[in-house]
Amino acid sequence: MVTLVDPHGRTVRDLRISVTDRCDFRCRYCMPAEGLTWLPRDEVLTFEEIVRVARVSVARFGFDAIRLTGGEPTLRRGIVDLVAMLRELPVDLAMTTNGASLDRLAAPLRAAGLRRVNISCDSLRLDRFAAITRRDALGKVLAGIDAALAAGFDPVKINVVLMRGVNDDEAVDFARFGREKGAQIRFIEFMPLDAEGGWSRDQVVAADDTIAAINAVYPLEGFAHEVEPATRYRYVDGRGEIGAVPSVTRPFCGDCDRIRLTADGQIRSCLFALDEHDVRAVLRSGGSDDDVAAVVERAVGTKWAGHHIGQVTFIRPGRSMSQIGG
Repeated sequence: MVTLVDPHGRTVRDLRISVTDRCDFRCRYCMPAEGLTWLPRDEVLTFEEIVRVARVSVARFGFDAIRLTGGEPTLRRGIVDLVAMLRELPVDLAMTTNGASLDRLAAPLRAAGLRRVNISCDSLRLDRFAAITRRDALGKVLAGIDAALAAGFDPVKINVVLMRGVNDDEAVDFARFGREKGAQIRFIEFMPLDAEGGWSRDQVVAADDTIAAINAVYPLEGFAHEVEPATRYRYVDGRGEIGAVPSVTRPFCGDCDRIRLTADGQIRSCLFALDEHDVRAVLRSGGSDDDVAAVVERAVGTKWAGHHIGQVTFIRPGRSMSQIGG
């Protein structure tokens, strides 16, 4: 086994897999109002191809974490079967989802071997949720959160992107919701991956401001934890914890250990990478596991020191979040 180390000395061991580019929401920071043109089915990796890339990454390079993303991963037909196929690998297997299908899928996914879920939810208000996602589905998402908790996922994390003038007044509401449900809220700063290209720095709600607002109502304390994107805090009264991902104001690039596999079989070394490495062509041309490993290794070799958001050198990637996978 070879440990993959990028040009900046970071060990890479986390594989994010987009299993589909399709989504049933059209969130304003992911997708234009008119939607996107979905990939033809034959351009999307099969389950067997996904598992092969995952297996090579684990066996050759010691990857120990796999996260299934989309689009919306629960829209992929047979997603429970894919989880069952991946559970054979010695990894922390998780999923990021909008939660709208978890009311029926949480228990089967858990039984198939999924260990954790991150559920995206950017408002607890019916009208605002519909405006952000362009779908009246808050009730389904809340039912999905309850189903995930009932299925025994631990922890259940809820990802919240706060945007200035949109939902930035809901930080305390989400903290209260997490405390009551026993779920961990993760506040993620708004990043320039919106499909309409309308992102601006003044829309970003700084993680420090969010934590200060919550701390004023529910006192918090920081604590030592393993290196990860989120800075974590626990409630002084013992009612759980929250986290903040300061991806814009305090980027965690220096500790990034991830690469991404898109639904159409391109390996990206960063959400904001400008280059992609085609592993689908290798898979479909009879390439060996050595050839697959070479693509993974080549992608890691191009990993940047950081994304340069807010700097004059920053260049937006050609794909939006819904096409890359979170």
